Amino acid sequence: MAHTPHTHHHSHTTSQAEILDLDAEVLAEHLAAITAWLPVKEDPRQVLDLGCGTGAGTFALLARFPDAEVTAVDASADHLHRLQAKAEALGVADRVRVVLADLDADWPDLGRPDLVWASASMHHVADPDRALRAVHDLLAPGGLFAVVELAGFPRFLPADAPEERPGLENRCHAALAHDHADRVPHRGADWGPKLTAAGFTVEGERTITANVEGAGNEAVGRYALTSLGLIRGKAAPALNTADLDALDRLLDTDGPASILRRPDLAVRTERTTWAARRA
Repeated sequence: MAHTPHTHHHSHTTSQAEILDLDAEVLAEHLAAITAWLPVKEDPRQVLDLGCGTGAGTFALLARFPDAEVTAVDASADHLHRLQAKAEALGVADRVRVVLADLDADWPDLGRPDLVWASASMHHVADPDRALRAVHDLLAPGGLFAVVELAGFPRFLPADAPEERPGLENRCHAALAHDHADRVPHRGADWGPKLTAAGFTVEGERTITANVEGAGNEAVGRYALTSLGLIRGKAAPALNTADLDALDRLLDTDGPASILRRPDLAVRTERTTWAARRA
């Protein structure tokens, strides 16, 4: 009989915020590598983080540009509340302004930023071309726009795992892709041509691959559990009983097949960044 890890089925919002926080913790050095690569001509003073989530990009940018102030925009009051609490804990609250706004509606006054950062947010916008033009018009002349996109959900297991259901993660991802194709049609888009069409000059494109070992890394374990719990909720209708049972065994933290007990646990993911300048 399958173990059902009820303790790991949070509400969607909690899971989303938790995953964003864990993602920031586990992939901090990869995010730092992206911000270090940005082809800025001089350090920006006004930075805009569009679809900031719980602040992974905001804090990476504050660290990278010590004289900058960041306006962090998101449609989730919960995310912004978490971001603000973190800014206070880190002693940088005076450098952060949070704005609750829906990027599909009319945008509020977001100032005249030198750098706009949009990480995993542009594919959520209903009309990305409109959003890109809006960014172009609000950027200071010569300013930079960084669009960061993920290559889907991270992977945590080798392709031949788990032993009783090899390829389980691939099937989960295929089910997710089907779900995303309907809800998030712009995910996986090539943003280069879209940026050019919006009037930008694309100055660089870079893909960074992350491979973080899970052994002895407690945050990786929590990241895997929370992510796979979220995947289970979304992919369940497309998975057969044997796959669901195998997934539940991975999610059962008390069971012998728990993902936390696997020596081959890792986080593998890719992020592509487009750096585009306003003339």
